[in-house]
Amino acid sequence: MDKRQDQTPGEQEPKGTASLEKAEDMQERVDQSKLVKPEEMRERVSQSPLVKPEEMGAILRAKAAMDAAPKGRGKRRRRLPGDSRYQLGLEYAGLLLGSLIVAASFNLFLNPNHVASGGVTGISIIVNHLTGVQPAYIQWLLNIPLFLLGLRQLGRSFGLKTLVGSIALPLFVLLLSGLPPATDNLLLATIYGGIGVGLGLGMVFRSRGSTGGLDLAAQLVHRWTGISLGLAVPLLDGMVITAAGFVFNPEKALFALIGLYVTGKTIDFLQSGISVSRVAFIISGRTEEISQAILVDLDRGLTKLSGEGGYTGTERMVLMVVLRSTEVSRLKAIVKRVDPNAFVIISDTKEVLGEGFQPPG
Repeated sequence: MDKRQDQTPGEQEPKGTASLEKAEDMQERVDQSKLVKPEEMRERVSQSPLVKPEEMGAILRAKAAMDAAPKGRGKRRRRLPGDSRYQLGLEYAGLLLGSLIVAASFNLFLNPNHVASGGVTGISIIVNHLTGVQPAYIQWLLNIPLFLLGLRQLGRSFGLKTLVGSIALPLFVLLLSGLPPATDNLLLATIYGGIGVGLGLGMVFRSRGSTGGLDLAAQLVHRWTGISLGLAVPLLDGMVITAAGFVFNPEKALFALIGLYVTGKTIDFLQSGISVSRVAFIISGRTEEISQAILVDLDRGLTKLSGEGGYTGTERMVLMVVLRSTEVSRLKAIVKRVDPNAFVIISDTKEVLGEGFQPPG
């Protein structure tokens, strides 16, 4: 006999049966909620005799979990130009092309006219004149030990790009060593050789790479002696040019100074302008993450300024960073990686005094 027929009019159903019916009703409403807007769902639940208002949150959370479930796992995403592998390929292409331009300028202008305008390439010109050894072999002999020493002393921050640049540049110098000199006019060779080397190095720096050489030596000197990088680099280049004045003649050392100046100005122009230093203002909703990335990856200090939106009146943190022109591309890459929607202003600075730049006075 059915248990329901044995109940008296004032007797209630067993609690387990009511709970079962309530659970079945809730599941049915969750299934139907896929086609119901949240506003309509709240109204229906509030009118339900079996579902209490406080249980509405459980239903809404169940629906949200169903809607958030991943769909189409088998589909492959089309690669966009901004993907990391695509960008990395462009950077290595820029590194190799820049090294090729430096090597061509070296063989067409600088080496035939003995313009030793600093760096490992300048040392190779001097040693080649004294011993007859191919400049490429001398560059390898200096670049590889410097890289290994820098890797040991300064850590893995140099990365694979520095190793590739340290090997690729001497290789291109060796492959292009048969090129005939473009001119025997010392002034033209100095100017156009400096422009070519600056153009190639500028491409290397824009690719966030390095060709090794005395840049690594300058960082080691900075670590061991405390001399700033801004002083260590010209100090080492000056030593090379001075040696060229003794090996060749003082006139060629003076031309080498001109070549070094032209190279530096070309790099600055290719990077983002003429000024040596830049100041960047960064406005973002993720300033803490950007500031940490700048402090760690770029190894630059920064200042946090309080700002307020002129239209919205929203308070925002503004980051101010002062950096060298060769670091601009790295800063933009860091900001883009953390917050692609950040607002960045980069402007020239005529003079920067303080730690990491020119000392006051």
